[in-house]
Amino acid sequence: MDDALAQLIRDAFADNASDVFLLEDDPPRIRKSGQLVTLHPAPIPKAAMERFWTDCCHTQPAEHHEADISWQLPGTGRLRVNLYHTLGRLAAALRPIQSTIPTLEELGMPAPLLQSWMRRRGGLILISGATGAGKSTTVASCLNWVNHHLDRHIVTLEDPIEYLFENELSYFSQREIRHDSENFATGLHSALRQNPDIIFIGEVRDKDTPVTALRAAETGHLVISTLHSASAIETLERFSSMLTSGGESAAALGVLSNQLIGIVSQQLLPRTTGGVIPILDYFQNEAATRRWILENRIADLQDHIDRTPGETCCSRVNYLVAAARQNLVDPEVARSACPRPQDFDRAMRGIS
Repeated sequence: MDDALAQLIRDAFADNASDVFLLEDDPPRIRKSGQLVTLHPAPIPKAAMERFWTDCCHTQPAEHHEADISWQLPGTGRLRVNLYHTLGRLAAALRPIQSTIPTLEELGMPAPLLQSWMRRRGGLILISGATGAGKSTTVASCLNWVNHHLDRHIVTLEDPIEYLFENELSYFSQREIRHDSENFATGLHSALRQNPDIIFIGEVRDKDTPVTALRAAETGHLVISTLHSASAIETLERFSSMLTSGGESAAALGVLSNQLIGIVSQQLLPRTTGGVIPILDYFQNEAATRRWILENRIADLQDHIDRTPGETCCSRVNYLVAAARQNLVDPEVARSACPRPQDFDRAMRGIS
């Protein structure tokens, strides 16, 4: 591997970059405090990217269009690396695999709510958001809280592993897709034979995984998974659609309505004082929400999230307004992050 490129990556992560982006014949870029910044004006030569690709996955770039792997960089530690082609050029996105895990309070998450969910002996928890929204960090923080407070066997299925856990009260079996298991579906089936208390599925990607995940929740396992979706309601709709498209009958929605514990959807915005802050919408599944999920009354559920203040339910708009009023997020940034900016304007004026 090119020594200059290796040192550039080391320096970037030593300076608290969250991500490094490499592109053949283009200057390297980093993401720091949520902002995309050019790290160095000089472009990365094609030969350097080819050596980087070969060093990471031990194959030539022509043999694969893309690869998602974990990679050890001396002096930095393990990195999550996604290698890919873009318009015929070689590219890579890198992120550190962390061993230091922030607490839920440090992340700015609703700690009492999530901790109460993690105490459950069975059920399904979904964490959603776009790529880079902090889903993996939220899950890792939840699991690390369990590790320090509860005795549980926790099986994780990840692609790739992003956080490393050290056994405390709990016992971890961390499995990386392709290295330790063929795929999420087969890994999940295998996990059920490993006597787990908690199963973390890094991402729901196919029609078989949600069906098996729901059955695992139904048989007394706490199942946690992530999805790429923009809101709590969209997460519910997508998961429900994957259930039924997987050949399950509408009765699967009945199981989902009983087994779903709650959904948190998140995005990251720049904090006014530096760094980033999670902006959330979430709900705990209980009482009337179970009936609305069973009967597919999504509008009623959305109205409940929008209008019900409390510790177990919050809409994205209300969260944005609260963050703007507390000067945690610039009001214009908050407004631009709202799905319907006019709703943000009305809420800021106190109009429900």
